[in-house]
Amino acid sequence: MNKLIRRILLGLLAVLVIIQLIPVDRSVPENMDGRQDFITMMNPPAEIATLLTDACYDCHSYKTKYPWYSKVAPVKWWIQDHINEGREHLNFSVWGSYEAKKADHKLEECVEEVEENKMPLDSYINMHPEADLTTEQRAQMTAWFDGLRRKG
Repeated sequence: MNKLIRRILLGLLAVLVIIQLIPVDRSVPENMDGRQDFITMMNPPAEIATLLTDACYDCHSYKTKYPWYSKVAPVKWWIQDHINEGREHLNFSVWGSYEAKKADHKLEECVEEVEENKMPLDSYINMHPEADLTTEQRAQMTAWFDGLRRKG
């Protein structure tokens, strides 16, 4: 029985080592225009810019800061899937390419998601405590997003 358990454990270890060699696509479009970035275009107050960077930009822009554990399979696939999905819904790096109606809708979604504590995700906050927004910070962000909507 010991030999069987040892073989199973060695097999699992071998699989774990081999899957580390499978890459994850973290590519960013080469022709990115920094002038299209949300923070650059909207020039938020410093506190709002910090909140956006800490709580939103890792998953909703091409400015992702990958932590060490995002290089370890199978976690790296799960994280990259979340990032890809986040960028698909809202990508602050391409904000300037959104038509006015779409941008307004994205701002409306930002208000809803932050106000209803849906964003940032709890799984993200667990590993990034700086993204854990207080009630006051959520109110600041939603008021600022809402103010942008009224200007447009």
